[in-house]
Amino acid sequence: SGFVLMMLWAIGGVVAFCGAMSYAELGATLPKSGGEYYFLGRIYHPAAGFVSGWVSATVGFAAPTALAAITFSKYLSRALPGTPVTASAVGLVTILTLVHATHRRTSGGVQVAFTAIKVGLIVVFCIGAMLVAGDIQPIVFSPQQGDIALMTGGAFAVSLIYVSYAYTGWNVATYLSSELENPQRNLPRVLGGGTLLVALLYLALNFVFLKVAPIDAMRGQVEVGYIAAEFAFGSGIARIMGVILALLLISTVSAMIIAGPRVYQAIGQDHSLFAVFASTNRFEVPALAIYFQGVVPIIFIVTLSFEFILKFSGFILALNTLATVVGLFVLRWREPDRPRPFRAWGYPVTPIIFLALTGWTLWYVFTDAPLPGLLALGIIAAGLVSYALSARFDYTNAAATPQD
Repeated sequence: SGFVLMMLWAIGGVVAFCGAMSYAELGATLPKSGGEYYFLGRIYHPAAGFVSGWVSATVGFAAPTALAAITFSKYLSRALPGTPVTASAVGLVTILTLVHATHRRTSGGVQVAFTAIKVGLIVVFCIGAMLVAGDIQPIVFSPQQGDIALMTGGAFAVSLIYVSYAYTGWNVATYLSSELENPQRNLPRVLGGGTLLVALLYLALNFVFLKVAPIDAMRGQVEVGYIAAEFAFGSGIARIMGVILALLLISTVSAMIIAGPRVYQAIGQDHSLFAVFASTNRFEVPALAIYFQGVVPIIFIVTLSFEFILKFSGFILALNTLATVVGLFVLRWREPDRPRPFRAWGYPVTPIIFLALTGWTLWYVFTDAPLPGLLALGIIAAGLVSYALSARFDYTNAAATPQD
């Protein structure tokens, strides 16, 4: 159903935007780097913040990095047959890790350049494909009988976890709040404007994919952009587009490698057991944390399948954001007089929409495939154990330190 598929991406955009608005208020009210690690520790308890940071350190950034790198290598191997998939994915993560571990200016410049190229090429691709495609598919985008039943069923809910993963990154700016100029003003603009732009681009891309390529040709495939380009432009141009689409994914991997280490850095600053992650080089870049961020996704790439990484990490990341948005209500109730330079648009409707749709998705994902969900809960339990060990280590160090 063309209507249901497009609504899937539209609703995914609504969920991401509602979450972004909630995070924008939290980030403007509590303007310190660390994202969920800082928010949950500040709102609930340091243990909650530590577990959130633990999730981010072990899964939250490593899994999206691995998935984007795998997709990059899939596109590259379709465009350039014979390209080793695993080796090219590992190579991409390694190179970007080395780039971002050097200098902040180099890091930011690479990210801005690749993001600008990505947006421009997506627009060119969409317009070009619609203009030159020989066969336009007879897919209908108006609501049809049975579409509402599809949208309220378990398959739609489970599909939302995949779409939500495509929107991963709407919360990343909160991990860099302290490094933003005037975060109280700029953070809401970055989160809200960026999420809306991404939603529009995704809707345009999926409309074009469905119009220029048969659904059966794209079913179950990772590199759907290459397939659509092949039907629209022919195999020769499709190979060029495959390389371009692979290059577009570099900015996704790059963004995760930039943001993730800031969480490790915050944990290292607060917990002496992990103090090594708080160290910086002469350019004030947390190089050791960045190197660690590069190693974990490589382990995922080498050992796990694409689908398992997605379901497992999608579940645990959704739990993380769910707890954070609930924290928006807790903070308003507990500290009603605290200055709020930005208030979430449409409060309380926007955070409620986010919580309702995310909770609905989590329930269906867990009942559909309990193993990834159970593994996610195991990661959380391991985080609690690590917090207890870290707290004991900090206590022991404090007791052994002579007092004035």
